[in-house]
Amino acid sequence: MQCETFQSYIINKGGIRESQFEELAPLLRYDTFLKNDVLLQRGETCKASMFVEKGLLRAYTLDESGKEHIVQFAPENWFVGDRGSIYFNDPSYFSIDVIEDALVVFVTEAFIEKASEMSSSFRKFNEKLLHNHIQHLQKRIDLLLSASAESRYLNFIEMYPDLLLRVPQWMIASYLGITPESLSRVRKALADKNFKP
Repeated sequence: MQCETFQSYIINKGGIRESQFEELAPLLRYDTFLKNDVLLQRGETCKASMFVEKGLLRAYTLDESGKEHIVQFAPENWFVGDRGSIYFNDPSYFSIDVIEDALVVFVTEAFIEKASEMSSSFRKFNEKLLHNHIQHLQKRIDLLLSASAESRYLNFIEMYPDLLLRVPQWMIASYLGITPESLSRVRKALADKNFKP
């Protein structure tokens, strides 16, 4: 099985030539998953980053009372994984499961290392991905700690413009760190202002 979107993504954005990709391809694993399948359970070691070729995944954690907190959604062309678990071989903080049937490319550290050796462009691309990830996490922490529910919701729409109709409202509320009832109030207040996502 070959994933055209991932191949195009790596060639166009990562600076890998097609012949190099052919050499790297055996270091990748492709798999299909159904809704509700679990790809990573908290406490397991995450062995690869996951590129979503098709479908929708989510990374989440559970607090001590068993309440779910969604950390990230991963629609098409997004990566998801527990980088700390991959790099340090530690138990994962997160669980990752499938919201919509998915085709996933598992991008191993061996792939990253070999691609980085082959191409300085890829090495720079991978560093930029890592820094973008850190920047996203910092902004997410700042929003959760200091922004209003409305600001967090508007940021969600900006980051994930196609997810409003793809995920249930309780999941969006979980991602925002608010109750579904609070999300309903935010949406009503925005509708009263004639806001259209």
